[in-house]
This record gives sequence, structure tokens and C-alpha cells, in this order.
Amino acid sequence: MRLDSLTLSGWRNYGEQTVTFDGKSNVIYGENAQGKTNLLEACVYLSCGRSPRARSDRELMGFDRDSALVQGTIHSRERDFVTRIELYRGKRRKMTVNGVAAKTNAALSDVLRTVYFSPDDLYLIRDGAAARRRFMDMSLCQLRPRYAEALSEYTRLYDHKTRILRDSQDYPGLLDTLPEFNERLCQVGAVLIHYRARFCAALHEYAAQAHSQCSGGREQLALQYRTVSTVDDPLAPTDAIYHALTAHQRSHYDAEIASRLCLSGPHKDDFEVAVNGRSARQFCSQGQVRTAALALKLAEREIHKNTFGEHPVMLLDDVLSELDPQRQEFVLNRIAGGQILITCCEADRLESLVGGKVFHIREGAVV
Repeated sequence: MRLDSLTLSGWRNYGEQTVTFDGKSNVIYGENAQGKTNLLEACVYLSCGRSPRARSDRELMGFDRDSALVQGTIHSRERDFVTRIELYRGKRRKMTVNGVAAKTNAALSDVLRTVYFSPDDLYLIRDGAAARRRFMDMSLCQLRPRYAEALSEYTRLYDHKTRILRDSQDYPGLLDTLPEFNERLCQVGAVLIHYRARFCAALHEYAAQAHSQCSGGREQLALQYRTVSTVDDPLAPTDAIYHALTAHQRSHYDAEIASRLCLSGPHKDDFEVAVNGRSARQFCSQGQVRTAALALKLAEREIHKNTFGEHPVMLLDDVLSELDPQRQEFVLNRIAGGQILITCCEADRLESLVGGKVFHIREGAVV
């Protein structure tokens, strides 16, 4: 799998730009705030219709633009594809693959898959649960089309339920609709837990191997998925998870009405990372935390590769400059074999390490 070319128009700080990439290694350098991260963000967006940084599509358009375009020429599954996404301020976006309308984000992931690694991910272990859920969601939306659909529906239902609870004091009749929303939230929530638990199990397997190798065999990493308390076995069939979610929701019904907050469901899921039996978030050193975060991202890449038989496109956003030489070498050795795009401020050392094509970004343009 490879991204052969990328065309941008009105994307973030880019005007009109087309970039043709090397099939193996690409070094993208320039000073801060010139557009290096924006370029990688466009690659991620092409793969899943979601940004790892923005909350809404409006943020992806230039300040003076009413629309934006991101288009990629992609080689995947021994075929060539053109994925095109048009964004507008006043109406819904348009997505096509080879000229055919793409109705869901899953249609994009079927063509291009990426693993994005940024400096913020080095703090993934010590961040709050929301960061780790986002990590799971971004990866699973590319891995499993049904998960992407379920996540989208769950988000919609959760927003509706939140508004019902918030406004119920002024409009008590809204509570009559709550049982219907609770029923569907439990059904869709069971699907989310089903996929998250299996993803975490695979993540544990591959991340443990990577962490052990990076630490010279001195440290053992373990992952434990955490969801609502009534789900004793998150790897159980979805019917069993659904019944457990229903029981949890019923026990929290009065508390939700009183607090006017949605307190039950997998929207607070998390996974705990331990190193040598101790919580990495609480007890590990900065170096151990970074090694654990590296292991998670490298494990994500292995899961994608083993699921589809092709390496995803690896996007490293100024990560190597945050790592010591030993960890830099470890990452570069582990990501060999697929296409990589690496950003940095100075290209000299990276160019000698990874080879390939070199791009200089300045003020939203390749110069």
C-alpha cells in the first residue's frame, strides 16, 4: 500500500499544492508552523475521513476559504485508486473513490490505511482516558467498517440523550423518549465494546513484544481493557455485553435524571498500561512511558499489516527528535518494509538514515 501523490487546495495553510511521494521513504522538513503537520493530517483524513487534531471539518479549511479539497492517488490491493474529498463551509462534504460516491468513512479506509504518530502520542500513557479512547477509535475505524458505523451512531445517540437529560427539568415530557434511546445505546455500545476488547487483546500481544525488545528484555508491558463495571467479560458475545450494559443503565437511571448527565455506557472506556506489574501512568519514568507509547503505535501498525496483508502508510510527525538515539534506531528498524512519511525541522541526519525523497515545506508550500 502506498500514497503516490497528494493534491491540496485550501487545506489549512495550503493554497494549491500537489506532492508526489516516494514509494518507500519521504522526509518532510521545515521550520515550525510552516505546514508539515498539516500535510500529514491530510493523509490521515484521506484514510478515514477523520482528523487526529480537529474537532470539525470547518477547522480544516483556510481562514479565507469557503471550501477545501484533498485528493490522493493510491496504490492498494494491486490496484490504483483516486480518493477525493471536497469540504464546504455551508454544506456537507463530498467524498468519492474513483469517481464513485463514498457514503461512509469506511469506503475511504478500504482504499488507504495510515498509522499516525505525533509527539503528543508519547504522552498517551499519562494522558486522560479520552486520549486512549481516541487512539482506539482512530485505528478501529480503519480496521473495522462496522465499528466506524457503530461509533458514528453511538455518538449521535449519546448527543441526543445528553440534550434530553439537560432539558428535562424545563420539559419533563422529553423523558418519555429516554427508554428508546437507552435501548439503542446499549445495543450499539455492545458492538463498540466487542471490537475494543479484541483490539486491546491484539495490542497487548504486539506491544508487549515491541516493548520487551526496546527495553532489552528488562521490562514487560501489559494492557487491560476497562469498560462499565457490569461487563465481567468484554470478550463475551455481544448479546451478553448488551444485557450487562442494560443492567448498568438501569442501576444508573435515577442518578442520570438527578444529575442530568449520561453516566452509563462505553463512552468512558479506557485501557490500563502496566510495566513490570505497575501502572505506567502512575509509577513509570518518562523514558519508560515513551517506550510504552512507542510500543503501542508500532503494535497498531502490526495489527493493520496482519489484518490486511499490507503495511499501512506510516506517518511520523516530528517524533524522532523527541527520542534518544537508541529509540530512534529502534523505530526506524521496526517500520522498514512499508511507505513512511517523516517530518522534522532539519533533514540532514534523517536523509542519511532513511533515504528516499526530501521535501522542504515553507509557508504552506513545497519549495
